[in-house]
Amino acid sequence: MPNSSILIFISLAFATVFIARLLMFSSKKWSPKGRARPTLIHCYVTGGSSGLGLALAILLTRNGADVSIVARDEHKLQAALEEMEKVRQSPGQKLKSYSFSINEAESASAALEAVCAAHDGRCPDAIFLCAGTSTPGFFVEETEASQRKGMEMAYWVQASTALAAAKRMVRDRFAGKIVFTSSVLGYMSLVGYSSYSPGKHALRGLAETLRSELLLYEIGVHIFFPGTIYSPGYVEENKTKPKITLKIEETDEGMQPDKVAEALLSGVESNYFHISGDFLGNLFRASTRGATPHNNVFMDRIYSFIGWVGLPLWRRGVDSSIVAHRQEHDTYLAERDFFGKK
Repeated sequence: MPNSSILIFISLAFATVFIARLLMFSSKKWSPKGRARPTLIHCYVTGGSSGLGLALAILLTRNGADVSIVARDEHKLQAALEEMEKVRQSPGQKLKSYSFSINEAESASAALEAVCAAHDGRCPDAIFLCAGTSTPGFFVEETEASQRKGMEMAYWVQASTALAAAKRMVRDRFAGKIVFTSSVLGYMSLVGYSSYSPGKHALRGLAETLRSELLLYEIGVHIFFPGTIYSPGYVEENKTKPKITLKIEETDEGMQPDKVAEALLSGVESNYFHISGDFLGNLFRASTRGATPHNNVFMDRIYSFIGWVGLPLWRRGVDSSIVAHRQEHDTYLAERDFFGKK
């Protein structure tokens, strides 16, 4: 009798998994190519004038969507629009740019309202939050102002637009998508990122809260955790990046913005909540996923096992490099008269 019960249980388990997988593969996926109405799908991209934001705007344009981008620099915005125009798919596509600083709630809300106004007051179908910058450095050299600036440029530059978007979607009873961009540094961190990584971890906390809360309104939430992106922002952050951080990252295989944009869009189209752009990102994702949904049950088990074995070894190597850097770092601080300051 016990054997029969076990066989029945196993059979039901397999049947449940099979049905779940069947439903998953048969469910309709979101796509910027889709037409949920007579007009095109409208996507709003913050930080759309360069790097990942621009690459994503170009990819969405190539897929036939209406695309609105926002950034502060009008010259960069104009150049970005010219790149988008090169891949326009139809005369009817609306490709627009808006110059706003979106670090604060009021300006972020004003930017969203301007974007909606150009589409007869309708909220974008998907809001991709790609804005953000990093200024690496040692924590002991930071100030309160630089730490607050780091949170502003890593967290608030996206959270402010998310707040405006959620309010607008709920008021309009509109089931859109909000897509955050964190970083693999939102799963872990290391020397040099004390003003950046906390904001990226905070974005994960916000996204996980909103994924739960916005189920009340059928609003989709996603968050992307890319690794190194070879973008203009990467060039700028390397100007202040500590030598030890550069050394740790010297074997890092980064990605070009267009490939990162493809990974992001593919994850959204697959309805993944946590989206990773490369193998290392998947190891951290699967190893630190907590109660977040699986992307692929089978592959996530494999990634988790590899991470369980490999990530502690990776961390041990990182720690050894940092310890070996102590004397050089002491000299660095002494040259800047750090020890004589109060």
